[in-house]
Amino acid sequence: MMRSVLASAARTTCARSTRLLRAQFSTSKRTGAPGSLYSLSEEEIMMRDMVTQFARTTVQPKVLSMDEQEKMDPSIIRGLFDAGLMGIETPADFGGAEASFTSAILAIEELARIDPSVSVLCDVHNTLVNTVFRTYASRELQEEYLPKLATDKLGCFCLSEAGAGSDAFALQTRARRDGDEYVLDGTKMWITNSAEADVFLVFATVDPALGYRGITCFVVDRSMGVKVAKKERKLGIRASSTCQVEFDSVRVPASNVVGEVGRGYKIAIEILNEGRVGIAAQMVGLAQGAFDCAMPYLFQRKQFGSRVGDFQAMQHQYAQIAVDIEAARLLTYNAARLKEEQRPFAKQAAMAKLYASQVAERASSRAVEWMGGLGFTRELPLEKFYRDCKIGAIYEGTSNIQLQTIAKILAKEYQD
Repeated sequence: MMRSVLASAARTTCARSTRLLRAQFSTSKRTGAPGSLYSLSEEEIMMRDMVTQFARTTVQPKVLSMDEQEKMDPSIIRGLFDAGLMGIETPADFGGAEASFTSAILAIEELARIDPSVSVLCDVHNTLVNTVFRTYASRELQEEYLPKLATDKLGCFCLSEAGAGSDAFALQTRARRDGDEYVLDGTKMWITNSAEADVFLVFATVDPALGYRGITCFVVDRSMGVKVAKKERKLGIRASSTCQVEFDSVRVPASNVVGEVGRGYKIAIEILNEGRVGIAAQMVGLAQGAFDCAMPYLFQRKQFGSRVGDFQAMQHQYAQIAVDIEAARLLTYNAARLKEEQRPFAKQAAMAKLYASQVAERASSRAVEWMGGLGFTRELPLEKFYRDCKIGAIYEGTSNIQLQTIAKILAKEYQD
């Protein structure tokens, strides 16, 4: 009985810290003059607040069941489309919201505070798939696919293979020209959204002898013969589908090449920088979600005649986690603004993803410990946040790859 009462109290008081965070972000609206990284435009504030409401009313009631079933509820995907969250940066002419990149980052963060699985579905669709179409695809492909991707068709990004993870350009999937078509053969691994996706961005080589210069990006419809095979059973983000995707003599029109033949490597490199900012936002949201749920408990639970949150050792712990989350958020927002300003941001994106994933691990681990035995149970989302956080150090570039990217850019800056 006591455990149930404590769990209920913790759940109902999570909203208090949300209101405090909202007040901090709403004090300054973005204008033409330089401001803090908390300065948001009216549209960005509206986007953030709308997503917060959607996450709490639509997503939160289904989080536990989706995690246990390891399956995304179709109504959640439909809800994301209906809320306009699947074409955040897509131009209005194509049915999108035509909002800023920061708006997308805010949406990803807010969804992750409730469920990182839903967050990454929205993230990959927006920061990778939609952005590839907007930035590199022909006008014909944009007109055909962007409206669908904004309204009812989920997309996925097929780059990784069994032998091509961190060394992404060691991929073996082949694309052979046959008249007005390309024939694709190969297998992709660890593909997010693939179980539910209708549109696949597939990276394949037209000639292995050309190395990375042979890599080309293709738009492939599921109806063309894509086979979604083994679904991975994962430690965390279980509701997010991660599958093996097979291409067995799949015929794709030559007009479905994105950009130019042999330029797929450039697309992948550039787009993953944006994706890393998205993952950083997901990890910031996860960390904040865990922090929000644990903190009220520290001022309800008493031991030795005092509230747990009043012990100095505990104060130092939650103060440090608050600093870490703040720093991770600012790194993430800074990378997003640099991208919007069309300035170099590869280093900042790598820094944001690296640090945010580290903070997510620390924050979720501490939150479980702060709530003791209750934090270790499934009555609260803390154990799920703890399981979900680990992927942040792995996908869209491992932590070692982020460090290598940062080091390479620093060496160039200091040697030039």
